[in-house]
Amino acid sequence: MSTPSDGDLLLRGGLVVDGSGAEPVVGDVLVRGGRIAGVGGRIDAPGARVVEADGLAVAPGFVDMHAHSDLAVLADGAHLAKVTQGVTTEVVGQDGISYAPVTDETMALVREQIAGWNGIPDGVDLSWRSVAEYLAEVDRRGTATNVAYLVPQGTVRMNVVGTGDRRATPAEITQMRAQVDQGLREGAFGMSSGLTYVPGMFADTDELVALAEVVARHGGFYAPHQRSYGAGAIGAYAEMVEVAERARCALHLTHATMNFPENRGRAGELLALVDRAIADGVDITLDSYPYLPGSTTLSALLPSRAAVGGPEQTLARLRDPGERAWIAHQVEVVGSDGCHGVPVDWDSIEIAGVRDAALGDRVGRTVARIALDEGRAPADVFFDLLLADRLGTSILQHVGDEQNVREIMRHPRHTGGSDGILVSAKPHPRGSGTFPRYLGRYVRDEGVLSLAEMIVHLSARPAARLGLHDRGRLAEGYVADVVVFDPATVADRATPDEPRLTADGIPWVLVGGVPVIEEGVRTGARPGGALRHRSRALR
Repeated sequence: MSTPSDGDLLLRGGLVVDGSGAEPVVGDVLVRGGRIAGVGGRIDAPGARVVEADGLAVAPGFVDMHAHSDLAVLADGAHLAKVTQGVTTEVVGQDGISYAPVTDETMALVREQIAGWNGIPDGVDLSWRSVAEYLAEVDRRGTATNVAYLVPQGTVRMNVVGTGDRRATPAEITQMRAQVDQGLREGAFGMSSGLTYVPGMFADTDELVALAEVVARHGGFYAPHQRSYGAGAIGAYAEMVEVAERARCALHLTHATMNFPENRGRAGELLALVDRAIADGVDITLDSYPYLPGSTTLSALLPSRAAVGGPEQTLARLRDPGERAWIAHQVEVVGSDGCHGVPVDWDSIEIAGVRDAALGDRVGRTVARIALDEGRAPADVFFDLLLADRLGTSILQHVGDEQNVREIMRHPRHTGGSDGILVSAKPHPRGSGTFPRYLGRYVRDEGVLSLAEMIVHLSARPAARLGLHDRGRLAEGYVADVVVFDPATVADRATPDEPRLTADGIPWVLVGGVPVIEEGVRTGARPGGALRHRSRALR
């Protein structure tokens, strides 16, 4: 062991849960120069700052495999929603729609389309256009967490094909492959899709395979939001497995849920499909959040035809009586592709946030409740709110099944992902509560997994999926991304009514050895930055 420096930090006498899956043991963890310099037993480190961790657990920092912090990491220096949970790395660029690579035209479209996910924060000028430039901006500003990026397939399609519902030509597929290739060369870890969102949903299986082949060549992974989590969910999962098999690409099934009444108790079917594919040699992982409601934008419920051409054309259709009648029939009777093929239950659609503050009285009420209060048809409330808020409304969709949630989180390829939307008046509480909820409710209170098992799910396994071979464990030489929590008290406090309440029982969080939470207080440090995938094609 080398000579201690003034920056040494010794976590003394904690319950070390090292991320290996081994039973926790009481011991010390020494941090030096941003890395783990010693683990276990009693470590003699003269001159080190000592943090007494007796009664506390010491674990690797948590990896949020499905984050919507693309702009928050630039605009929100405190970033309390994530660091107070013990999250030290986030994966952004999710659901096939994000901010790089873009053209001037598509940046404007993306900004409007996902304002309900990320807002349009002051002080972020969105001047970058490439993946490399976005990652450089993350580094320039400094962040509270580490950030990994996925190339968004829908944005790439928008760049090349536009927003229309048609097959890409061979020449266009070549262009899209080149953009994915460039994004992976510039440091992206893989590619995401949003196959219930325009325009990514217009890609057929062959097109997805062609792009995933590029991802595979770089040693990245494909993270799809598939075509349905409702009616036809198993078939939609099977298509994603087919893409991975044909492209020989690693697959990460993002927010892997079985939602809506049609799928109650059917998680076993999904997991059997996953296990068969793994047995056949497909490299599959998945993530989930430990809550029942989903979260998205109100406009996501529209049938795809209504969204063709971009936001302005969508708004024009919502003003047209004939189009409104057709859309209402698709949404309420047929089951639109935007609502996963399931006719919408307006009682399940709760308004979480609005872009226009004048519409704030809608927040916290369901579409059905607003319709009843105002003596109007729910479909008219839906259309008029989308128009008044220019498609910027976010929602909670109450469609989950607890049995499915538990079965999926037990799977040995499972990881944690918050899918947390951080903007709006009342965002989903998972944005602030996912990781402490796993530790408190599902480990301590209900024993769904042991503490050692859950830490693997939240740290080591996702780090391995990302190829971060010096993160996700408490072992000598590893980067000192560390969370210290009280197993007896750790808990999520965020609720639908108070969704930004931070967790209890997490007094210390280190990112690269630097405390971002110290004695339960945010330090102001921004030691994180952009992580860059080391492309296999460039080695």
